[in-house]
Amino acid sequence: MSDYPVPDGTIREALRKARRVVIKIGTSTITYDNGRFNLSNLERICRSVASQMNQGKEIILVSSGAIGVGVGCLRLPEKPKLIREKQAIAAVGQCELMSMYSRLLADYHYAVAQILLTKDDIDYEQTRLNICNTFETLLEKEIVPVVNENDTVSTLEISHNGTFGDNDALSAIVAVLVDADLLILLTDIDGLYTLDPRTSEDAVFIQTVDEITREMEENAGGAGSKRGTGGMKSKILAARIATEAGLDTIIANGSTSRIVDQILSGQPVGTWFKGQKQAKTPNPG
Repeated sequence: MSDYPVPDGTIREALRKARRVVIKIGTSTITYDNGRFNLSNLERICRSVASQMNQGKEIILVSSGAIGVGVGCLRLPEKPKLIREKQAIAAVGQCELMSMYSRLLADYHYAVAQILLTKDDIDYEQTRLNICNTFETLLEKEIVPVVNENDTVSTLEISHNGTFGDNDALSAIVAVLVDADLLILLTDIDGLYTLDPRTSEDAVFIQTVDEITREMEENAGGAGSKRGTGGMKSKILAARIATEAGLDTIIANGSTSRIVDQILSGQPVGTWFKGQKQAKTPNPG
């Protein structure tokens, strides 16, 4: 369809040249329905991260999954409903999550670092500066930052330490904060469609988005899997944050073999959201 053009050589070249990349990994990509780790997906992603770093890329992971992994680790029948229980389960799951990333990336001789953030951390100038300095130091030392929202203290009911809404938004904010070249949102679907392909046979895949419209947001639907908090709408909103700051954004299927390598080699996979032409927001640090 002419309204949704296929990425051209310029786009592919931009993806190949991206040096600093933020990758958001959704709960549905790294766990099964029962909350246990999807080791096949995790191993493939970690191998690709290491391979790209071997080529000189700087990679930051924004990983969901703490609550989902906590549910699986404790053999709970379902995600708890009370906020304090969710926070406790997230504390358990976050340990398991970091342990798994650490073990998998250690196989390729890379260390990981945990960064837990709240919205206040970003909004307050001094802590924002500290965060930027920490990111820069970790990347200089070729350490992989693994970022998540600090679920233990972040709730919608608390006026301070408020939430980002979901990790899609967090990943976009981090990408802008560290002056990244590219944001990759890995999910359980191949990219953006005109309609939800799970409910409509008329859905058409969109490979390139020059401008995010209200119609796209309205057609994106609600939450994604029962294990996560986001859906396609939250990813479009995250893409808006990133592209308005000048960052290219890709939404792609995290279960596709070597998906990160395919994206960073310029292959036409996923949906590419074009960063706006104005200069990217300067690094607050």
